[in-house]
Amino acid sequence: MTGTKRILIVGAGFSGAVIARALAEAGHSVQVVEERAHVAGNCHTERDPETGVMVHVYGPHIFHTANQKVWTYINRFAEMMPYQNRVKARVGDSVYSLPINLHTINQFFQGVMSPDEAKAFIAAKTQTGSGAPVSFRDQGLAFVGAELYDAFFHGYTKKQWGVEPAELPASILKRLPLRFNYNDNYFSHQFQGIPRQGYSDAVAKILDVPGISVALGTRAEDVDDPFDHVVYSGPLDRYFGHGDGHLRYRTLDFERFTYDGDFQGNAVINYCDEDVPFTRITEHQHFAPWEDPATRSVCFREYSRAAGPGDVPFYPVRLVHDKALLSTYVVRAEAVEKATFVGRLGTYSYLDMDVTIARALETADCLKQAFATGARPPVFVHRPL
Repeated sequence: MTGTKRILIVGAGFSGAVIARALAEAGHSVQVVEERAHVAGNCHTERDPETGVMVHVYGPHIFHTANQKVWTYINRFAEMMPYQNRVKARVGDSVYSLPINLHTINQFFQGVMSPDEAKAFIAAKTQTGSGAPVSFRDQGLAFVGAELYDAFFHGYTKKQWGVEPAELPASILKRLPLRFNYNDNYFSHQFQGIPRQGYSDAVAKILDVPGISVALGTRAEDVDDPFDHVVYSGPLDRYFGHGDGHLRYRTLDFERFTYDGDFQGNAVINYCDEDVPFTRITEHQHFAPWEDPATRSVCFREYSRAAGPGDVPFYPVRLVHDKALLSTYVVRAEAVEKATFVGRLGTYSYLDMDVTIARALETADCLKQAFATGARPPVFVHRPL
């Protein structure tokens, strides 16, 4: 059946908002429900009432992309201020630069090596087996050698994921660069920034178009009205009532504290030692360097743990057991009529914001085409296995 559709979109993060706007602009009637009291999902930002600092409530988010289309899109709804993420790492009583670069190497090994000298020095320390690295630990030893791996990756990774690094896939570490120059920009993408007024303001503007209604504090399970189609960005296993078990996530606990002045001089400092219980400290005034320095700074210590019922899911674990359970839910989803699963939770995938927006735009195009032709809408535009 073609023509105008009544669409229910579950979740008001980037996935839900981008798809909602595209469908509304195509003439469809869109109802967005979000169980939290705010839009933007885990990208939510707000002014801290005590300090006035713009806080990334669920941890820092830096927008970075090489996708011109996505960059143009986000700039329609936000004034993107230039920002480069320059992470520091504390190991023992020393502070180093991340990602590992020539400064890190020279400081750690107390040398003054040139780029070529450092390349040869690190190459002599790497440990490679007969085949491609399989585990995170294998990749780390092949990447930088034992000393740098033990200092910067081993303890931090155990705290972040709650398992031995030898149990994690090598792909997690393959995302990180190793530089033999003094470039300490954490990302390499052409476009990098943070919205001047925060991410929640940007998402609210995406949703501000005729044809969209937004209901905050509303669970999908409590919506009884019939809809022609559902776009679901909530947890995939929750859609099926966790009938085959719970997909595993890591969640974060945030310990807030304030400081008169500047606490650490940087937005993010990782604490790599395994005996330090938190993974990092974020100081949020440094995520908005265009604003006047705060008289009183607000900081958060981050603690990672397994997500339980009622916790906010952050990172899908995706080990062998989890992927097997995921495959079960994907089969169930593909048998569902009139539903499309999207986003980090709906596809049980780790997605950066730019990829989330790109996939949402692609999904919206597929849905518009299906609605216009009467074809069956896709269950997954990107199958999550």
